[in-house]
Amino acid sequence: MPDELTMVSTFLEFLDLSGTFVFALSGALAGARYRLDIFGMLVLSFVAAVAGGIIRDVLIGATPPAAIDDWRYLAVSVAAGLITFRWYARINRLRSAVLTFDAIGLALFTVTGASKALSFDLDPAGAVLLGMLTGIGGGMLCDLLVSETPAVLRSELYAVAALAGASIVVLGDRLDITHSAALLTGAAVCFTLRILAIRRGWNLPAPRLE
Repeated sequence: MPDELTMVSTFLEFLDLSGTFVFALSGALAGARYRLDIFGMLVLSFVAAVAGGIIRDVLIGATPPAAIDDWRYLAVSVAAGLITFRWYARINRLRSAVLTFDAIGLALFTVTGASKALSFDLDPAGAVLLGMLTGIGGGMLCDLLVSETPAVLRSELYAVAALAGASIVVLGDRLDITHSAALLTGAAVCFTLRILAIRRGWNLPAPRLE
């Protein structure tokens, strides 16, 4: 049992750091598009990567937040920001790849966020909401810092995809499904919904203003 718990913990850390890297890339790209200097790009890469997780940790009482207490999160965010600063033109040309990476980050952060919320004994609804918040929080704050309407409020099925992924993780916990299987399934559903929404232009209904 201890070995299984160790493997699950290591797997979650891997997912969390992977999500940190890909979201940090998105944040740094946003900084470059707004012509920020290298410091500004690094700030946005860090915010995009860890803000959602910090908010989640504060809300569940996991203090100090992992993103501040563990040097690896800062290191991964800075590395992604420096890579983007050095090779921005190449990375920006791969727009479809960047959107794919963002979808991967959304999926990874959503499932790890829901999993951590469950480990702190939150009820199912709270765990789903915090899973979603972990996935979308960094991007929302990043957009606000550059005075842009958050993508989650106008982009194709962003928060909805996160809600679906987090719900599967929570449902798997209630049904005693293997934790790693629930995480992988939730991440796959979140990622698939987001990618399909991007490629097919799926959006939630908006009011008619005329």
